[in-house]
Amino acid sequence: MPKSWESANEHDPIMKRELHTSTPDTNGAVNRLAPEDSLVHDWYRFVLSFPPHLVRDYLQRFGIGRDHTVLDPFCGTGTTIVECKKLGIPSIGVEAMPWAYFVTTVKTDWTPDPDGLVRHVREVAALAREQLQSEGIEDEPPLPLFRSTSMVGSHHPKVLRKLPPEKEKLLLTNSISPLPLHKTLVLLECLDQCRDEKFRNHELLALGKALVFSISNLNFGPEVGVGPAKPDSPVVAPWLASVEAMAADLRPLRQTEGAPAGVHNADARRISEILTGCTIDAVVTSPPYPNEKDYTRTTRLESVLLGFIKDKADLRALKRGLIRSNTRGVYKGDDDDRWVSDHDEIQRIAKAIETRRVKLGKTSGFERQYHRVTKLYFGGMARHLADLRTVLAPGAQLAYVVGDQASYLRVMIRTGPLLADIAESLGYDVVNIDLFRTRLATATKEQLREEVVILRWPGPRQRRLSGVRAIKVPR
Repeated sequence: MPKSWESANEHDPIMKRELHTSTPDTNGAVNRLAPEDSLVHDWYRFVLSFPPHLVRDYLQRFGIGRDHTVLDPFCGTGTTIVECKKLGIPSIGVEAMPWAYFVTTVKTDWTPDPDGLVRHVREVAALAREQLQSEGIEDEPPLPLFRSTSMVGSHHPKVLRKLPPEKEKLLLTNSISPLPLHKTLVLLECLDQCRDEKFRNHELLALGKALVFSISNLNFGPEVGVGPAKPDSPVVAPWLASVEAMAADLRPLRQTEGAPAGVHNADARRISEILTGCTIDAVVTSPPYPNEKDYTRTTRLESVLLGFIKDKADLRALKRGLIRSNTRGVYKGDDDDRWVSDHDEIQRIAKAIETRRVKLGKTSGFERQYHRVTKLYFGGMARHLADLRTVLAPGAQLAYVVGDQASYLRVMIRTGPLLADIAESLGYDVVNIDLFRTRLATATKEQLREEVVILRWPGPRQRRLSGVRAIKVPR
């Protein structure tokens, strides 16, 4: 356990206040998207994305301005990158999941003419509605709430459009009903017929949002799941509304230059392969947490329907580029655990998980991987932090939003302190661990901490060598 940060801010009233601002009663408010922040951020967000105000808070604390460059190596759907662009701060995002990478690239592209975008989507909407009406399909809300499955097909084409079998197998079962799927595929066909590259990406992003939050049967609580099947759902109207909301945001944005925002579809453990030079002044990010949440499932519907995952080979390739945070993404040749082979506490936790599994008689393939994925996760984070050093400017400041976990047979994993310990062993200064919020663990009913691990990179020459346990770099 690192000692250098434990009392570093003990007498700092600001730090002490921030360590205790989040309570269980305010968790929802702390993580909620404020109305004033909805501009661009609301085009599409992960359900559990951290809020833009958290990014602003740390950029301000770090003294980051227009002459600096910010990196988010796990940029997801672009909260940090979008906020930096709005603030006029150059930024770079790295994201391994193709759909999330696409989302961030679109959210940082403010070039489309909003009036032209609206005209185009209305043309496409009219064409799609005409096509659906010719098939006897209604798509204007409100649709009948209690229409039965037999009624749905009475005046419709005998064969509804479907996905190819290899794509259909990738979806969560019943995540979208047959008729809404048919209507979505008709809309996509119309988008191809009227294709305009100036607007294409924004139109697809809007459809991705409509699919998840309106058209499909998905629900989030907070994990992605499938709710009661909706025999029918409007498709064209929610898509059109999403695009028109984008256009409304683009009108004021086009009056501003914005800052450069580069996004890379790449593995966060290999930052040095895409960036060169010590140019990064700050990092604000939230890596995956060590739990059983398969992040590829969260975006599976839109990824498959919109062509970002075409088959099982695509899905396997995607997972191989991710930090191993859940057992569904573990492969035989994975060896990131070598990075933490000498870390006593991580080895103890892994052993405790495996001991409990044996005691409880748990024998499924996933349960047998719990202890291994714990080591792979922290090894992957060590590998990331080690490689990241090559692109950090001396004095760079870093904020990592991470959370406690007890997903693996209720063995507690205190992610923040463990990540801080790994970072310190790699030569980072651990400045503090701030409490962001707490949340209730479903399994244990304990309050789990979500924390922000604050690091500083002193530079290779100034690195403190005495008294620091070094992680062996695997060859």
